[in-house]
Amino acid sequence: MTKVFIDGSAGTTGLRIRERLADRRDIELITLSEERRKDLSARSDALNSADVAFLCLPDAAAKEAVSLIESGVAVIDTSTAHRTAEGWTYGFPELTGQREKIAASRRVANPGCHASGFIVLVEPLVRAGLLDPSAALTCFSLTGYSGGGKSMIADYESPDRPEALSSPRQYGLTQSHKHLPEMAKICGLSTAPVFCPIVADFYSGMEVTVPVFAGDVRGTADDIRAVYAERYRGPVVTAAEPPEGMLAANALSGLDSMQVMVTGNDERILLVSVFDNLGKGASGAAVQNMNIILGIDETTGLIL
Repeated sequence: MTKVFIDGSAGTTGLRIRERLADRRDIELITLSEERRKDLSARSDALNSADVAFLCLPDAAAKEAVSLIESGVAVIDTSTAHRTAEGWTYGFPELTGQREKIAASRRVANPGCHASGFIVLVEPLVRAGLLDPSAALTCFSLTGYSGGGKSMIADYESPDRPEALSSPRQYGLTQSHKHLPEMAKICGLSTAPVFCPIVADFYSGMEVTVPVFAGDVRGTADDIRAVYAERYRGPVVTAAEPPEGMLAANALSGLDSMQVMVTGNDERILLVSVFDNLGKGASGAAVQNMNIILGIDETTGLIL
């Protein structure tokens, strides 16, 4: 029986991880009472008693949690704190060779949601030589409001909410979004992309688009499709055909899977990923990483 502790289990990511583990007979959850969950000594005991610990905390608290660990517990950190840190493995197993690294690691940094959608599109193309590492890329990403956590969920679901919340809202306007460092590093890019995240009035789902001019690709749209078809055969991430007409950002809401597709035309190509910001963008990815560390079917407990 694997002992698991979720540090920050009351947050949006922690709650969904807990949901994914609730019916598993191979897992024993270590829980703390409401009055003890912020007690440093109680957290330390729980962390060091676990086989696997999920950190669903702000960055500073995640670093503090790691400093409390003296055992050989495997840590999966869902915060931004360790995604580009030395000694930590980036938790996106669909990248070449990454599944094996995760399986051998005791420190895994769960990817950011927007970053997941960008990296899944760009990294294999840089690796295949279809995009130059110096490419000047842009990216826009549509997300449901659950990505903002309990506070934003409460704002959007309030009966007295301001009218502005009925409209899509762009943020990260200073081009200093916290996901940019991992987006550049994991893809091997020399320059971070121009990134435009947009939150809209739906609970969960994410649609990430990277537009490229055909002249900036060392190949064709069909070459890109071939790379995706080879790399993304499932079970979690799959290459898919785009729908006719419109593509909904909440198409995979409630699921832990991700679809990758290529559309556009001969001059202007759109690279698109669709997934749930709470699924493959957060909690689903964390559970998948735990399964890989434990050496079991990586889809165990996931909703695909």
